[in-house]
Amino acid sequence: MTPPLKIDAHQHFWKYNPGEYGWIDDAMAVIRRDFLPADLQKELGQAGIDGVISVQARQSRAETDWLLALAEQHDFIRGVVGWLPLARADCEFPAHPKLKGVRHVVQEEPDEFLSGTDFNRGVARLLERQLVYDLLIIERQLPAAIRFVDRHPNQVFVLDHSAKPKIKVNELSPWRENIHELAKRPNVYCKLSGLVTAADYRHWTVAQLQPYWDVVLAAFGPHRLMFGSDWPVCLVGCEYSRWARLIRALSLDEQDWIMGETATEVYQLGGKKTC
Repeated sequence: MTPPLKIDAHQHFWKYNPGEYGWIDDAMAVIRRDFLPADLQKELGQAGIDGVISVQARQSRAETDWLLALAEQHDFIRGVVGWLPLARADCEFPAHPKLKGVRHVVQEEPDEFLSGTDFNRGVARLLERQLVYDLLIIERQLPAAIRFVDRHPNQVFVLDHSAKPKIKVNELSPWRENIHELAKRPNVYCKLSGLVTAADYRHWTVAQLQPYWDVVLAAFGPHRLMFGSDWPVCLVGCEYSRWARLIRALSLDEQDWIMGETATEVYQLGGKKTC
């Protein structure tokens, strides 16, 4: 019997310095330190996770190369979502088997960024290389993201952090309606990640998250959802193992897809864990 891999589809590594990680404010002081593969391996063992997708935290080619080098050294890093200068005509794509996708921190850009001609030309190049595009936006950018996705009907997209709904103020609309609209595109997948940090770090509850969880499950279904810890960012409000346990409150079939099968398929990870 070969059970499916258990995959954390979204986590980060970094060597902390204030200049490059200025977004880590005083409320997030607990993550103002280095987070490297050795720090994560214990967490994975306790949560029963077989492998991870490591996602860029800095917008530089050096970041991408560093993550790929880590992936060469550690088998549990099954894939990398890096950053590349897609808007540049001379953008070069690393010929590395563990490069699975690319993303840009669009949440910090104006809405019109997603309609840029040069950027869209670069995104169109991902298809021939079978690379995923991870879409990092906040909820107000969903209409622009829908228009962007419609320009690339054959490209695989993964929505990071469910588009960061306004959980802290318990606001569902218009995020809910836009999520359902985006989910009508079968080439779009979604990560169950980052919800704790969209809420109040110290006072969130499972009951508060449930309506947002229900929306993405209804919109995408388990076959287009994947578990992401957002480690170490999640540590400002939730231990790694606690977030993984919340996912495992779902049915066994839902768990199989969300905890690994969807990510394995979307990021073309291949392989099974032999028992």
